[in-house]
Amino acid sequence: MSRRVASVLVATSLLASALVGCSTDREPTEGAGAPTPQPTASAAPSAPAVPAGRAPADTFALGVRQLKLNRDGDRPLPVTVWYPAAGRAGGRPANGAEAADGKFPVIMFSHGLGGRPDDYESLLTRWASAGFVVAAPTFPKTSRGGGENNVLDVLNQPADVSYALTRVLALDARDGDPLRGRLATDRVAAAGHSAGAVTTIGLFTAGRDERLAAGVVFAGTALGVGTAFAGAAAPQMFVHGEADEVVRYAAGKAVYDKVPWPKAMLSLPNGDHGRALLRGEGAALRVVADTTTEFLRWTLYGDAEARKRIPTAASRDGIATLDDHL
Repeated sequence: MSRRVASVLVATSLLASALVGCSTDREPTEGAGAPTPQPTASAAPSAPAVPAGRAPADTFALGVRQLKLNRDGDRPLPVTVWYPAAGRAGGRPANGAEAADGKFPVIMFSHGLGGRPDDYESLLTRWASAGFVVAAPTFPKTSRGGGENNVLDVLNQPADVSYALTRVLALDARDGDPLRGRLATDRVAAAGHSAGAVTTIGLFTAGRDERLAAGVVFAGTALGVGTAFAGAAAPQMFVHGEADEVVRYAAGKAVYDKVPWPKAMLSLPNGDHGRALLRGEGAALRVVADTTTEFLRWTLYGDAEARKRIPTAASRDGIATLDDHL
Protein backbone atom coordinates (compact mmCIF):
# COMPACT_ATOMS: atom_id res chain seq x y z
CA MET A 1 0.00 0.00 0.00
CA SER A 2 1.39 3.41 -0.99
CA ARG A 3 2.01 6.06 1.65
CA ARG A 4 -0.55 8.36 -0.02
CA VAL A 5 -3.29 5.71 -0.02
CA ALA A 6 -2.54 4.88 3.61
CA SER A 7 -2.77 8.58 4.53
CA VAL A 8 -6.14 8.92 2.81
CA LEU A 9 -7.48 5.85 4.60
CA VAL A 10 -6.31 7.15 7.96
CA ALA A 11 -7.82 10.57 7.29
CA THR A 12 -11.20 9.19 6.26
CA SER A 13 -11.26 6.83 9.24
CA LEU A 14 -10.56 9.73 11.58
CA LEU A 15 -13.21 11.81 9.82
CA ALA A 16 -15.81 9.13 10.40
CA SER A 17 -14.84 8.85 14.06
CA ALA A 18 -14.97 12.60 14.56
CA LEU A 19 -18.34 13.18 12.94
CA VAL A 20 -20.40 10.12 13.82
CA GLY A 21 -23.05 11.54 16.11
CA CYS A 22 -23.01 14.91 14.39
CA SER A 23 -26.73 15.17 15.07
CA THR A 24 -27.29 17.69 17.84
CA ASP A 25 -29.58 15.29 19.68
CA ARG A 26 -26.59 13.32 20.94
CA GLU A 27 -25.90 13.54 24.65
CA PRO A 28 -22.45 14.61 25.88
CA THR A 29 -19.88 11.88 26.46
CA GLU A 30 -17.12 11.59 29.02
CA GLY A 31 -13.70 12.97 28.28
CA ALA A 32 -14.85 15.62 25.80
CA GLY A 33 -13.15 18.53 27.54
CA ALA A 34 -10.89 20.67 25.39
CA PRO A 35 -7.23 21.30 26.16
CA THR A 36 -6.14 24.86 26.81
CA PRO A 37 -6.04 26.57 23.38
CA GLN A 38 -2.71 27.87 22.14
CA PRO A 39 -2.24 31.53 21.22
CA THR A 40 -3.17 32.54 17.70
CA ALA A 41 -0.70 34.39 15.50
CA SER A 42 -1.94 37.87 14.72
CA ALA A 43 -3.18 38.52 11.19
CA ALA A 44 -2.90 41.90 9.53
CA PRO A 45 -6.24 43.73 9.37
CA SER A 46 -7.78 43.72 5.92
CA ALA A 47 -10.92 44.92 4.18
CA PRO A 48 -13.20 42.36 2.53
CA ALA A 49 -12.73 41.81 -1.19
CA VAL A 50 -15.99 43.56 -2.11
CA PRO A 51 -16.63 47.25 -2.77
CA ALA A 52 -17.44 49.34 0.28
CA GLY A 53 -21.14 49.75 0.91
CA ARG A 54 -23.89 49.69 3.50
CA ALA A 55 -25.98 46.72 4.57
CA PRO A 56 -29.75 47.27 4.77
CA ALA A 57 -30.84 48.82 8.06
CA ASP A 58 -34.34 47.36 7.86
CA THR A 59 -35.51 43.86 8.71
CA PHE A 60 -37.23 42.05 5.84
CA ALA A 61 -40.21 39.78 5.56
CA LEU A 62 -39.25 36.27 4.48
CA GLY A 63 -39.92 34.10 1.49
CA VAL A 64 -38.97 30.46 0.99
CA ARG A 65 -38.82 28.16 -2.03
CA GLN A 66 -37.44 24.79 -3.05
CA LEU A 67 -35.14 24.01 -5.96
CA LYS A 68 -34.96 20.46 -7.29
CA LEU A 69 -31.37 19.96 -8.39
CA ASN A 70 -29.38 16.87 -9.30
CA ARG A 71 -25.63 16.79 -9.87
CA ASP A 72 -24.45 14.30 -12.51
CA GLY A 73 -27.84 12.62 -12.53
CA ASP A 74 -27.19 10.52 -9.44
CA ARG A 75 -26.79 13.08 -6.67
CA PRO A 76 -30.19 14.61 -5.92
CA LEU A 77 -29.71 17.99 -4.22
CA PRO A 78 -32.96 19.65 -3.24
CA VAL A 79 -32.13 23.19 -2.10
CA THR A 80 -34.15 25.26 0.36
CA VAL A 81 -33.85 28.98 -0.35
CA TRP A 82 -34.83 31.64 2.20
CA TYR A 83 -34.84 35.21 0.88
CA PRO A 84 -35.88 38.78 1.75
CA ALA A 85 -39.49 39.26 0.70
CA ALA A 86 -41.76 42.22 0.06
CA GLY A 87 -44.19 43.14 2.81
CA ARG A 88 -44.15 43.61 6.56
CA ALA A 89 -41.36 41.93 8.53
CA GLY A 90 -42.20 39.25 11.05
CA GLY A 91 -44.04 35.96 10.91
CA ARG A 92 -43.21 32.70 9.18
CA PRO A 93 -41.50 32.55 5.77
CA ALA A 94 -44.12 32.61 3.01
CA ASN A 95 -43.81 30.00 0.30
CA GLY A 96 -43.10 31.65 -3.05
CA ALA A 97 -43.46 35.20 -1.71
CA GLU A 98 -42.51 38.13 -3.91
CA ALA A 99 -38.87 39.10 -3.38
CA ALA A 100 -38.04 42.45 -1.82
CA ASP A 101 -36.48 45.16 -3.96
CA GLY A 102 -32.69 45.15 -3.95
CA LYS A 103 -29.62 43.08 -4.79
CA PHE A 104 -28.88 40.59 -2.02
CA PRO A 105 -25.66 38.61 -1.33
CA VAL A 106 -25.88 34.80 -1.29
CA ILE A 107 -24.91 32.42 1.53
CA MET A 108 -24.57 28.69 0.81
CA PHE A 109 -25.25 26.70 3.99
CA SER A 110 -24.31 23.03 4.57
CA HIS A 111 -26.10 20.96 7.24
CA GLY A 112 -24.50 18.45 9.62
CA LEU A 113 -24.55 14.65 9.49
CA GLY A 114 -28.08 13.37 9.99
CA GLY A 115 -29.47 16.89 9.65
CA ARG A 116 -31.56 18.88 7.19
CA PRO A 117 -31.70 22.58 6.31
CA ASP A 118 -34.91 23.11 8.28
CA ASP A 119 -33.07 22.16 11.47
CA TYR A 120 -31.20 25.44 11.19
CA GLU A 121 -34.15 27.65 10.27
CA SER A 122 -33.88 29.77 13.43
CA LEU A 123 -30.39 30.89 12.43
CA LEU A 124 -30.78 30.97 8.65
CA THR A 125 -33.96 33.04 8.68
CA ARG A 126 -32.18 35.62 10.83
CA TRP A 127 -29.62 35.97 8.07
CA ALA A 128 -32.30 36.18 5.38
CA SER A 129 -34.28 38.82 7.29
CA ALA A 130 -31.09 40.91 7.50
CA GLY A 131 -30.80 41.03 3.71
CA PHE A 132 -29.22 37.79 2.50
CA VAL A 133 -30.40 34.99 0.23
CA VAL A 134 -29.62 31.72 2.03
CA ALA A 135 -29.48 28.53 -0.05
CA ALA A 136 -29.14 25.21 1.80
CA PRO A 137 -28.78 21.90 -0.07
CA THR A 138 -30.01 18.63 1.42
CA PHE A 139 -27.14 16.24 0.76
CA PRO A 140 -27.95 12.80 -0.65
CA LYS A 141 -25.91 10.61 1.69
CA THR A 142 -25.55 12.57 4.94
CA SER A 143 -29.05 13.93 5.53
CA ARG A 144 -31.78 12.60 7.80
CA GLY A 145 -34.24 10.54 5.80
CA GLY A 146 -31.89 10.25 2.85
CA GLY A 147 -31.68 6.47 3.08
CA GLU A 148 -28.11 6.30 4.39
CA ASN A 149 -25.68 8.25 6.51
CA ASN A 150 -22.28 7.83 4.91
CA VAL A 151 -20.01 10.30 6.66
CA LEU A 152 -17.23 9.78 4.11
CA ASP A 153 -19.52 11.26 1.45
CA VAL A 154 -18.78 14.60 3.10
CA LEU A 155 -15.70 14.66 0.88
CA ASN A 156 -17.99 14.88 -2.17
CA GLN A 157 -20.04 17.72 -0.75
CA PRO A 158 -17.84 20.72 -1.62
CA ALA A 159 -18.48 19.89 -5.28
CA ASP A 160 -22.20 19.60 -4.51
CA VAL A 161 -22.19 23.10 -3.01
CA SER A 162 -20.31 24.58 -5.96
CA TYR A 163 -22.79 22.97 -8.36
CA ALA A 164 -25.77 24.26 -6.35
CA LEU A 165 -24.20 27.73 -6.17
CA THR A 166 -23.92 27.85 -9.96
CA ARG A 167 -27.58 26.96 -10.31
CA VAL A 168 -28.69 29.45 -7.64
CA LEU A 169 -26.72 32.32 -9.17
CA ALA A 170 -28.23 31.53 -12.58
CA LEU A 171 -31.66 32.48 -11.20
CA ASP A 172 -30.59 36.12 -11.31
CA ALA A 173 -30.74 36.06 -15.12
CA ARG A 174 -33.62 33.62 -15.63
CA ASP A 175 -36.69 35.15 -17.25
CA GLY A 176 -39.72 35.01 -15.01
CA ASP A 177 -37.89 33.75 -11.93
CA PRO A 178 -38.93 35.43 -8.66
CA LEU A 179 -35.25 36.12 -7.87
CA ARG A 180 -34.40 37.56 -11.29
CA GLY A 181 -32.31 40.69 -10.76
CA ARG A 182 -32.29 40.20 -6.98
CA LEU A 183 -28.96 38.40 -6.45
CA ALA A 184 -25.61 40.08 -5.86
CA THR A 185 -23.82 37.33 -7.78
CA ASP A 186 -20.36 38.68 -6.95
CA ARG A 187 -20.93 38.60 -3.18
CA VAL A 188 -21.11 35.02 -1.95
CA ALA A 189 -20.20 33.23 1.29
CA ALA A 190 -20.23 29.60 2.43
CA ALA A 191 -21.24 28.41 5.89
CA GLY A 192 -21.85 25.06 7.54
CA HIS A 193 -22.17 23.09 10.76
CA SER A 194 -20.15 20.00 11.77
CA ALA A 195 -20.03 17.73 8.67
CA GLY A 196 -21.27 20.80 6.84
CA ALA A 197 -18.38 22.75 8.36
CA VAL A 198 -15.98 20.18 6.89
CA THR A 199 -17.75 20.82 3.58
CA THR A 200 -17.29 24.57 4.04
CA ILE A 201 -13.60 24.28 4.90
CA GLY A 202 -13.17 22.12 1.80
CA LEU A 203 -14.55 24.94 -0.34
CA PHE A 204 -11.57 27.06 0.74
CA THR A 205 -8.92 24.28 0.59
CA ALA A 206 -8.86 21.28 -1.76
CA GLY A 207 -12.15 22.24 -3.42
CA ARG A 208 -11.52 26.00 -3.50
CA ASP A 209 -14.40 27.87 -5.10
CA GLU A 210 -13.02 31.27 -6.07
CA ARG A 211 -16.48 32.82 -6.09
CA LEU A 212 -16.57 32.70 -2.30
CA ALA A 213 -15.65 35.91 -0.49
CA ALA A 214 -16.08 34.67 3.11
CA GLY A 215 -16.78 31.61 5.25
CA VAL A 216 -18.54 30.80 8.53
CA VAL A 217 -17.50 27.52 10.19
CA PHE A 218 -19.65 26.11 13.01
CA ALA A 219 -18.04 23.27 15.02
CA GLY A 220 -15.71 22.32 12.20
CA THR A 221 -12.69 20.12 11.63
CA ALA A 222 -10.43 19.84 8.59
CA LEU A 223 -10.13 16.03 8.64
CA GLY A 224 -10.42 14.82 5.05
CA VAL A 225 -10.20 18.27 3.42
CA GLY A 226 -6.97 19.61 4.94
CA THR A 227 -5.84 23.10 5.86
CA ALA A 228 -4.13 24.12 2.61
CA PHE A 229 -6.22 27.29 2.29
CA ALA A 230 -5.93 28.53 -1.27
CA GLY A 231 -6.86 31.36 -3.58
CA ALA A 232 -7.72 34.96 -2.85
CA ALA A 233 -8.07 36.02 0.78
CA ALA A 234 -11.53 35.27 2.16
CA PRO A 235 -12.23 36.30 5.78
CA GLN A 236 -13.37 33.44 8.03
CA MET A 237 -15.53 33.35 11.16
CA PHE A 238 -15.24 30.21 13.31
CA VAL A 239 -17.86 29.42 15.99
CA HIS A 240 -17.20 26.59 18.45
CA GLY A 241 -18.44 25.45 21.84
CA GLU A 242 -15.65 24.65 24.26
CA ALA A 243 -17.74 21.77 25.69
CA ASP A 244 -18.38 20.28 22.22
CA GLU A 245 -18.93 16.55 22.72
CA VAL A 246 -18.53 15.55 19.04
CA VAL A 247 -15.86 17.76 17.43
CA ARG A 248 -13.40 18.81 20.12
CA TYR A 249 -12.83 22.51 20.53
CA ALA A 250 -9.10 21.96 20.10
CA ALA A 251 -9.71 20.41 16.67
CA GLY A 252 -11.63 23.47 15.50
CA LYS A 253 -9.06 25.82 16.99
CA ALA A 254 -6.27 23.98 15.16
CA VAL A 255 -7.97 24.66 11.82
CA TYR A 256 -8.61 28.27 12.74
CA ASP A 257 -4.93 28.74 13.56
CA LYS A 258 -4.04 27.64 10.01
CA VAL A 259 -6.25 30.18 8.26
CA PRO A 260 -3.90 32.68 6.55
CA TRP A 261 -6.56 35.36 6.00
CA PRO A 262 -8.46 37.82 8.20
CA LYS A 263 -10.28 35.69 10.76
CA ALA A 264 -12.11 35.58 14.07
CA MET A 265 -13.19 32.78 16.41
CA LEU A 266 -16.28 33.04 18.58
CA SER A 267 -15.87 30.61 21.49
CA LEU A 268 -18.68 29.64 23.87
CA PRO A 269 -17.21 28.22 27.11
CA ASN A 270 -20.44 26.35 27.92
CA GLY A 271 -21.34 25.64 24.30
CA ASP A 272 -21.99 22.09 23.11
CA HIS A 273 -21.90 20.74 19.56
CA GLY A 274 -24.63 23.05 18.39
CA ARG A 275 -28.03 22.52 19.97
CA ALA A 276 -28.21 26.27 20.62
CA LEU A 277 -28.09 26.85 16.85
CA LEU A 278 -31.18 24.74 16.25
CA ARG A 279 -33.60 26.33 18.70
CA GLY A 280 -35.46 29.59 18.41
CA GLU A 281 -34.81 30.72 21.95
CA GLY A 282 -31.77 31.36 24.08
CA ALA A 283 -28.89 33.75 24.59
CA ALA A 284 -26.40 31.55 22.71
CA LEU A 285 -28.43 31.66 19.49
CA ARG A 286 -28.80 35.44 19.78
CA VAL A 287 -25.07 35.97 20.23
CA VAL A 288 -24.15 33.58 17.42
CA ALA A 289 -26.75 35.01 15.06
CA ASP A 290 -25.90 38.64 15.80
CA THR A 291 -22.13 38.15 15.56
CA THR A 292 -22.24 36.19 12.31
CA THR A 293 -24.75 38.61 10.80
CA GLU A 294 -22.42 41.55 11.44
CA PHE A 295 -19.54 39.53 9.97
CA LEU A 296 -21.58 38.80 6.83
CA ARG A 297 -22.69 42.43 6.54
CA TRP A 298 -19.04 43.43 6.58
CA THR A 299 -17.70 40.78 4.21
CA LEU A 300 -20.56 40.72 1.69
CA TYR A 301 -21.90 44.28 1.81
CA GLY A 302 -18.54 45.94 2.56
CA ASP A 303 -20.13 47.64 5.56
CA ALA A 304 -17.36 49.09 7.72
CA GLU A 305 -19.78 49.99 10.52
CA ALA A 306 -20.84 46.33 10.77
CA ARG A 307 -17.17 45.40 11.24
CA LYS A 308 -17.03 47.73 14.24
CA ARG A 309 -20.12 46.09 15.76
CA ILE A 310 -18.74 42.52 15.71
CA PRO A 311 -17.00 42.71 19.14
CA THR A 312 -20.09 44.24 20.74
CA ALA A 313 -22.34 41.49 19.35
CA ALA A 314 -19.92 38.82 20.54
CA SER A 315 -19.74 40.19 24.09
CA ARG A 316 -23.51 40.34 24.65
CA ASP A 317 -24.62 38.54 27.84
CA GLY A 318 -21.02 37.56 28.63
CA ILE A 319 -21.43 34.01 27.27
CA ALA A 320 -18.75 34.05 24.54
CA THR A 321 -15.28 35.29 23.82
CA LEU A 322 -13.94 36.59 20.52
CA ASP A 323 -10.44 36.09 19.11
CA ASP A 324 -10.46 38.90 16.55
CA HIS A 325 -7.94 39.11 13.71
CA LEU A 326 -10.21 40.52 11.04
